[in-house]
Amino acid sequence: MRRLAVQKESDENKINLTPMLDVVFIMLIFFIVTATFVKEVGLDVNQPEDNKPKTIDPDKKSIVVRVTNRDRIVIARRDVDIRAVRANIERLHAENPEAPVIIQPHPDSKTETMIHIMDSARLAGVHNVSLAAGF
Repeated sequence: MRRLAVQKESDENKINLTPMLDVVFIMLIFFIVTATFVKEVGLDVNQPEDNKPKTIDPDKKSIVVRVTNRDRIVIARRDVDIRAVRANIERLHAENPEAPVIIQPHPDSKTETMIHIMDSARLAGVHNVSLAAGF
């Protein structure tokens, strides 16, 4: 008789998970059914072909001055003497007054060369002078 009493007590202390699982499955079915009928509203965008941006040559929109590892100066793919840097920048600035001067020094080049180019650009009337990392 004691065994029956102990067995009944242990059955009464257990939590019945069946109703909870039923509720979880019903919620899962509800979310699956509602998710399939939800449609997202969006707009199809078609750009007109006339307004596509045209490719611009990067050398024409900015004045690029490159300094090699042996302090050679290259402007517009031509080697330029250090004394003629200002004249070349003035000429290119006259062609395109809005163009900034971008200096690309090699990591092994001297700082003096880069400073000379910056000074020459400012003396040429260009106020927008910047440095570019890498070569």
